[in-house]
Amino acid sequence: IALWLKKIFGDQPIPKYEVNPRTTDILYHLSECNKTRDRDVSLVIEDLKQKARDYESEAKYLQDLLMESVSLSFTSLSSIGSSYLNALVDSALVLETKDTSLASFIPAVNSLAADLFRTKARNEEMEVELNKLGKNLTATLILEKCLREDLKKAELHLSVEKARVDSRISNIDFLKAKSDDLRLRIKAAEEQLSARGMDDSLSHQSLMALSERLAELKQQTAPLKKKLESYLDLMPNSMDAELTKKVDMMELL
Repeated sequence: IALWLKKIFGDQPIPKYEVNPRTTDILYHLSECNKTRDRDVSLVIEDLKQKARDYESEAKYLQDLLMESVSLSFTSLSSIGSSYLNALVDSALVLETKDTSLASFIPAVNSLAADLFRTKARNEEMEVELNKLGKNLTATLILEKCLREDLKKAELHLSVEKARVDSRISNIDFLKAKSDDLRLRIKAAEEQLSARGMDDSLSHQSLMALSERLAELKQQTAPLKKKLESYLDLMPNSMDAELTKKVDMMELL
C-alpha cells in the first residue's frame, strides 16, 4: 500500500491517515482497482500503438505500390489530385469501409443503395397512408358538417314542435278551465232552479238523457216512417195528414 501511495503522489507528501484494519482494507482495494485500471489502459495504449504501426505500414506499402506502378507519390499530386484522394478517403470513412479498394466500395455502395431503396419504399407507403388519412379526414369533416346541419334542423324542428305542444297545452288548459267554469255555472243554475221549485226532470242530466232517448226513438221509427211514407203517397191528403200527425206524436213519446 505504501509503495502504491508513493507511486500515486510522486514527489508530493503522502497525506497522513489512521492505520487500522478498515483503512488498510480500503486502501488495498483501491490499489488493486488502480492496478487493474492501469493494466487495462496499458493494453488499450499498446493496441492503439499497434494499429498505428499497421496503418503506417499499410500507408508505406500503398505509397510504394503507387510509386512502382505509376511513378507517382502523394507529395507529387496536384491540388485536384489531392482533393480527389481526400474525397476518396472521406467516402471510405462515410461508408465505413476497411479500405479504399473497389472490393470494399462496391458492397458498401450496394448496401447504401438498398437502404435508400427501402427508405424510398417506406416513404411511398407513408405517402399513400398519409393520402388515405387525408381522404378519411376530409370525409370525416364533411360528415361532421352534415351532422351539425342535421342537428340544427332537428333543434329547429324540436323548437317548432315544442311551441306547438305548448300552444296545445295552453289551449287544453283554457278549455279545461272553461269546462270547469261552465260546469260550476250549470251546477249553480241547477241549484238556483231547484231552489225555485224546478222539477228534477228538467235538470241538465235529465234533459241529456231525454235527448238520448229521443235520438234512439227516431232511429227506431225511421224505417217505419219511411215505410209509411210509401203508403201515404197512395192515400188522400186528409188521411195523409192524420197519419203524419200520429207518427209525429209517436216520435215525441
